[in-house]
Amino acid sequence: MEINWIEYNDSLRLGCFIVAFIIFALAEYTWPRKKLSQKKSLRWLNNLALIVFNSVILRLTLPLLAIDAALITQQESIGLFNYLNTPYFLTILLSVLLLDWIIYFQHRLFHQVPLLWKLHRMHHSDQDIDVTTGTRFHPIEMILSMLIKIAAIGVLGVPVEAVILFEIILNVSAMFNHSNLYIPKWLDRYLRALVITPDVHRVHHSIHVTEMNNNYGFFLSVWDRIGKTYLVKPRDGHPEMKIGIALFRKTNEQRLDKMLTQPFRKK
Repeated sequence: MEINWIEYNDSLRLGCFIVAFIIFALAEYTWPRKKLSQKKSLRWLNNLALIVFNSVILRLTLPLLAIDAALITQQESIGLFNYLNTPYFLTILLSVLLLDWIIYFQHRLFHQVPLLWKLHRMHHSDQDIDVTTGTRFHPIEMILSMLIKIAAIGVLGVPVEAVILFEIILNVSAMFNHSNLYIPKWLDRYLRALVITPDVHRVHHSIHVTEMNNNYGFFLSVWDRIGKTYLVKPRDGHPEMKIGIALFRKTNEQRLDKMLTQPFRKK
């Protein structure tokens, strides 16, 4: 019997999110990499509230989401993969790889374009980095990211199954590589050859701009290597490195209302 992936999309993604969140939250609590500098309850309450807020905003502002775009390309047979008529497995594999590369390029763009950086810097204003940081993005950035993803899906003709798989991989990867999880050096060395580990991505959250403008990947590490944005470690070492940006250092900047107004404030 053929599975209706549209019907199970929301429950499947939510289930994977909850399971991954619990696993990484417990893991980083048991094996922490860095000592946290701020009260965890304040950050978690507001970071998690932002997830709910963003979900509502996306539903209210966009007439269709990534999964809807994939369904349209499938029904209308539009996009590159529908034109090439590639085998199913190859289409799924290439779709995930290309979408991950687009996310890498998009991430670099949000750092290099001043107007986009004002939106993205809210993600970097978190002064600790843990599993909740992986979901901390401004709603306007979320809308722009979704529009880029929809455009990519339409051009490539990404199938529904590939979109669901990629969304799950992206969410789980973001929580994993943002987690405050200690991974033994020997294991991290093997893992980072393929994927973005917490030690790789933590460098990207350094307060030093020269370090922050590296390690943009979310899932695969190959894009940073190809793009020459791969930095092995921070200058101050992981235990001592400072997280965040210089602009927003006060504790109350971790409140939801403050986070939402950060792109529009200079001080």
